[in-house]
Amino acid sequence: MARATLRIFLGAAPGVGKTYAMLEEAHRLLGRGEDVVVAFAMHHGRADTLALTHGLETLPPRLIEYRGSVFEEMDLDAVLARRPHTAIVDEYAHTNIPGSRNEKRWQDIEELLEAGINVLSTVNVQHLASLGDVVSAITEVKQAETVPDEVVRLADQIHLVDISPELLRQRLGDGKIYASEKIDAALSNYFRVGNLTALRELALLWLADRVDEGLTRYRAENHIEESWPARERIVIGLTGGAEGEVLIRRAARILKRVNGGDLLAVHVRAADGVAAESPHDLEAQRTLIKDLGGSYHTVSGEDPAKALLDFARSVNATQIVVGVSRHKLVSSFLKGGVGSRVVRGSGDIDVHMVSHPLGGRGIERTRKRDLGRARVIVGFAMALVVPVLLQLLLAVAPSHNIATAVLIQLTGSVAVALIGGLWPALLGALWSSFLVNYFSIPPLGTLTISDPQNLLALLVFAGVSSAVALVVDLSARRSKEAARARSEAATLGDLTRGAYTADDPVQGLLEQALDVFQVRTAALYIAAASASASASWQLVASAGSPEADPDDTENIEQVDGNTRLVLIGRVLPASDLRLLGAFGAHLAALLERRQLAATRREMMRLAESNTMRTSILRAVSHDLRTPLAGIKLAVGGLRQPGVKYTEQEEDELLATIDECSDRLDGLVGNLLDMSRITSDSVNALIKPIRWYDVIPAALHGITPGRVRVDLPPNMPAVDADAGMLERVIANIVENAVKYAPDSDIVIVGAAGGLSTTTLAGRPASELRIIDHGQGVPAANVLKMFQPFQRLDDVPAATGVGLGLAVAQGFTEAMGGTLTAEETPGGGLTMLVRLPLSTGPAPDAPQRFTAPGIPALPAPKGLE
Repeated sequence: MARATLRIFLGAAPGVGKTYAMLEEAHRLLGRGEDVVVAFAMHHGRADTLALTHGLETLPPRLIEYRGSVFEEMDLDAVLARRPHTAIVDEYAHTNIPGSRNEKRWQDIEELLEAGINVLSTVNVQHLASLGDVVSAITEVKQAETVPDEVVRLADQIHLVDISPELLRQRLGDGKIYASEKIDAALSNYFRVGNLTALRELALLWLADRVDEGLTRYRAENHIEESWPARERIVIGLTGGAEGEVLIRRAARILKRVNGGDLLAVHVRAADGVAAESPHDLEAQRTLIKDLGGSYHTVSGEDPAKALLDFARSVNATQIVVGVSRHKLVSSFLKGGVGSRVVRGSGDIDVHMVSHPLGGRGIERTRKRDLGRARVIVGFAMALVVPVLLQLLLAVAPSHNIATAVLIQLTGSVAVALIGGLWPALLGALWSSFLVNYFSIPPLGTLTISDPQNLLALLVFAGVSSAVALVVDLSARRSKEAARARSEAATLGDLTRGAYTADDPVQGLLEQALDVFQVRTAALYIAAASASASASWQLVASAGSPEADPDDTENIEQVDGNTRLVLIGRVLPASDLRLLGAFGAHLAALLERRQLAATRREMMRLAESNTMRTSILRAVSHDLRTPLAGIKLAVGGLRQPGVKYTEQEEDELLATIDECSDRLDGLVGNLLDMSRITSDSVNALIKPIRWYDVIPAALHGITPGRVRVDLPPNMPAVDADAGMLERVIANIVENAVKYAPDSDIVIVGAAGGLSTTTLAGRPASELRIIDHGQGVPAANVLKMFQPFQRLDDVPAATGVGLGLAVAQGFTEAMGGTLTAEETPGGGLTMLVRLPLSTGPAPDAPQRFTAPGIPALPAPKGLE
């Protein structure tokens, strides 16, 4: 059965109308007589969207009980049994509740497509895996539910649902997206104009790239080589001289006129040699093109003009920018320079020949030293013509001196050897010998040689001609090898500089290999640890789309016994194999460097642990003196003989002892906990725990009524260590009480017990501890979790600054995360996220609320 059609409605943010547009399309298909069924659609309480579900057949959802809660999911089996022509399935990136057949909804959709059922679905740009970190940086909200870009790109059609940020905010303010109590927070956080504008641009650019990929695939499948100007792409030909900056800036100005497009700088290196190109200029040009938002590439070839044109056609370029010196503009056309050859071969690609005043200061291509086809053809022509001309010259000035005739013909044979090499020289020597023997050696008019000395002269003549030809060929070969070696060395130098500017040098080097070797995939494999005689290879890094089997490829470079470099796309010529070997050796060195860096990081971690221990000892010797001194002073007063205290005075001294003992216990506990964390000796006893099992103990010692607690009764259990979780909550609450003394402190759970976050691919539960104090500047949030940090350098008597560091260490030891974000309206919100438990959970009690305090509604995440 043929795979059905998938159509995805893509939006930049929640509320743009993806589900609305999808349901409108469902009504249109229904009006055409197609069998359409709503398998799962989320209206999120929006009246307009809900109204569109009327008139469409809707399958009831599947109810799944999970840890005391009931959740709705698409009933996949019911849809397969119903077998409609088209199914409406909302939220393509949704993570299914444990107990479902598949982990992700897009996997459910794949089953529908394989069964021949067309599907309409929706996805937001923030759920695309490749844009997750970008969206998090823009919105300061980490996206938990993601879908691989490759899966979305497989959709047959992608429809962009787009509205302006101002209109979207107006819809939000009118209550058409979220409930009224969430509008203010959403407007001031996620739905800021800047956020929405950036997300809209991401959606447009991602879709434009997807369309461009489709165009490239269509041109490749139909063998279309000419460029289609669907999107402006300007290729800049760089030679390695100072004029490159002029060309880049000119190309950037050209691109700015069309308001969008791609800028690609290509360093064209002739495969037969590199002259005095400037690495400094090339590095400056690489930096400039990246600053302008373009990309830098290096290609090589026998003919620089052809290499530049091949690259331009491979990227579907619309324009090419090349430089021409003002001092050599005319001569370049007359002599067939690179620029003029690019113009002649450009076809429908526009070529900008930019004149510049840097003639003589840029690079000059070295003259070819190898004997190309043209020289050999000229050599054969000279071998036939030159001896005849020289013999005519001898006939005009007759001489009976045989040595003179031989020397004159020898001069012609040497000239032929210098031009054409060995084979034209041999032909010329034989032809010259025939002419000399026939016209100059007695008996004349015959090929007979009567004098042995004349025979010796002819043999010497042929030998000298052949020797000169051999020397010429050897010199040309050595010159070509030296030129190629210079080219390879310069290429490796460029690769090294480019790789080390990348975040990952190995990945950067592989990406540049695509340009250097003109292949579609470069991948690095290492032998798996359990590899047997039939070696199993593990992919380490790749650029492009690596094949599944590294043994079945065009080019394999065995770097060493455990490392293999694979290039896929074309069979490399033998002349490139040496460069491939050097490339592989360089990659192996980078891998070794990566391992050394990992070892160095481990050593630094050990050094940090030693520093932490030293700080702990310093804290023991300094910060613990205050409570100890208080205890000693109070005990000494009580034991002082002859002194009578009133009952009130004794109570005050005993209260001092109790307070100092509690402070001492807390300090010592945090110091020991931090020591365990830094020495990696924290072993969490993980078991199913409910939040409200540990909160009462965590709030022990906090003034009653100081903290308000509201947890939904159906919050599922999490995998945690009860003691550690209690310490985490206690430290956070104590920190909030200390630094927000005049603020309400609220502990709430996410609605339904589930947050929008997953941890290691598992659904997670979230607990928020909120205060409305002075908050923490964004620049100091990371520093806040470091040991021995106190807000605004408060006095050391309030603690040693380990509370949040210990809380974060314990949370991570349990497989969770502890983060901080600004509370809307001011203050700080601490978010504790832990993975949901898959084991048997304890019984759920009733709603947990602090006595005498009205329950607070639990905040919901963005839908």
